[in-house]
Amino acid sequence: MSDLNPHLGLRANWKQFTLLVIVNAFVGGMVGIERTVLPVLAELEFGIASHAAALSFIMAFGVSKALANYATGRLAARFGRKALLITGWSLALPVPFMLIYADAWSWIVAANILLGIHQGFAWSSTVVMKMDLVGEKDRGLAMGLNEFAGYLAVGAMAFLTGYLAAQYGPRPVPFQVGISIAVIGLLMTLLWVKDTVHHVAAESAHSIVPRLKRVFSETSLTHRTLGSVTQAGLVNNLNDGMLWGLLPVLLLSEGFGQGQIGAIAAVYPAVWGLGQLFTGKLADHVNRRTLLIIGMVLQGLAILLLPYVHAQGTYVALSAALGLGTALVYPTFLAVIAAHTHPQQRSEAVGVFRLWRDLGYAIGALLTGLIADRFGITASILAIGAVTVLSGVVVWLRMPSERKCLEPEELKPLLSKPGVRVVDVRSPEEFASGHLPEAINIPISELIERARGWSPKERIVTVCAKGGGRSAQAAQVLRDLGFGRTWWLCGGTLGWR
Repeated sequence: MSDLNPHLGLRANWKQFTLLVIVNAFVGGMVGIERTVLPVLAELEFGIASHAAALSFIMAFGVSKALANYATGRLAARFGRKALLITGWSLALPVPFMLIYADAWSWIVAANILLGIHQGFAWSSTVVMKMDLVGEKDRGLAMGLNEFAGYLAVGAMAFLTGYLAAQYGPRPVPFQVGISIAVIGLLMTLLWVKDTVHHVAAESAHSIVPRLKRVFSETSLTHRTLGSVTQAGLVNNLNDGMLWGLLPVLLLSEGFGQGQIGAIAAVYPAVWGLGQLFTGKLADHVNRRTLLIIGMVLQGLAILLLPYVHAQGTYVALSAALGLGTALVYPTFLAVIAAHTHPQQRSEAVGVFRLWRDLGYAIGALLTGLIADRFGITASILAIGAVTVLSGVVVWLRMPSERKCLEPEELKPLLSKPGVRVVDVRSPEEFASGHLPEAINIPISELIERARGWSPKERIVTVCAKGGGRSAQAAQVLRDLGFGRTWWLCGGTLGWR
């Protein structure tokens, strides 16, 4: 396999894929070094009493990361994924030194602006590069592994820096870990990471996913699937911004020490990270809409319970529930975005999604800080919990269901009814070798053009040889075009026989 004629798939690209998983763990570790320490540092060393002012570092991080995500999506096709990954790591190098030597809170905020840009460039690049490598079949698993590595590292570093802060104080020891992370991450990228531009070209040559006319507006809002995912991503990080800023303060008010706070705070990203080993693969096999609904509602309910518990064990359980809910949605977000966009537009659509998702950090920090200052921490937590549950309801009401397939027993009674169209999407040669008697042959490359004259009220069943390959892709494309009653045949032509 040459770089100019690459094969897609996890197995074919496992070495480069594994390297990118490790690189993303280092990216996550850069955020973890401050996750436990900074909210307490604001109060103890800088004497910041206002919750809104204390959360300003999260707002700075969220806005800069969101804008960097969008820039990465627009620039990746022009300059290459690796160039942006290198840029991200270069910007990370000054961050630990700024956190160590800051003598004013403005320097902490400035460090988090750089950290946000680093995260946007580096994390977005590794996400898109993994999507490029694996193709459609294992995309959920790929995203699960990517997010597992990143957020497990966030949790590990949150625990480690919490422990180091308890032993040696908030500065400088906890942030010295970040210096090593940045240097190693940059060296790995420079020496071993390869760009994935040829993989994008290979997938584009065979993709029938229609191009979006307006990537920004459709990904943000108007596309029913992409818009539903984007709002849920924003709300997910909105509640994460609240947890990042207020959970340590809430636990401090309950009398927990720095070590206990670090342990409780670390459970959430650790379960989030570990859970994605399983939920990512799950997203390749079950209805993704269902995963998003369950994940968002579970998060919201766990947040709503936070003000009413007091025992350390209960806080750990709620932190784990939050991690599980987030694990259900995080790889699913990215798998859905990739599945519903053309390969040449993928990086831009992911950038738009991650723009809004990470603006959730800033919106969450601002809202929770203002509400907490005006009405108290409890009111702030309850408001964010309610918004999170509502986000799950929006997905339920707006996002089209992704039914995987129609069983042959379910198709047979439909064949006698009007308005049912069975479409065999294989080549004419494959169709001639054997097909369903009721099927018409429309090769997958011609499907979009032929479908423009059909009524959206028709019930459509797509068929290929074994089911789950071309027929599943064709059914998805037709649903995105507005044919809501579209399925693919389980087992395909061979299963029918």
